[in-house]
Amino acid sequence: MKSTRQSLGRWGEAYARNFLIERGYRLIAQNVRTPYGEIDLVVAAADDLLVFVEVKTRRSSEYGLPEGSITSKKREHLLAAVEAYLQSHPEFIGDCRLDVIAIRRKPGADLPEIVHFENAIS
Repeated sequence: MKSTRQSLGRWGEAYARNFLIERGYRLIAQNVRTPYGEIDLVVAAADDLLVFVEVKTRRSSEYGLPEGSITSKKREHLLAAVEAYLQSHPEFIGDCRLDVIAIRRKPGADLPEIVHFENAIS
């Protein structure tokens, strides 16, 4: 069961990465491990704003929407992970933001639903 969930998550991260690249973002890093957890994607927007992205993927909304799975504890861990990343990468100075990309991969549908929440976590 865990490997199915992991493969769905990896698929979602790849889909989100391609979604962002098609919209002019530049990939900096992916699956970055920190002492506080993993950062799914680190990208630069067209204006060079550094953007950290949490990707949430679900097969259906039976148990809620993907973005609904981000608890206050998860938010704290994400913010701490971003801070750790910035401390270990002093070349990135200036503003940044933390986005969420929610993906629902419905059985039988040709394309998944994707929603990009900019500056979703602060």
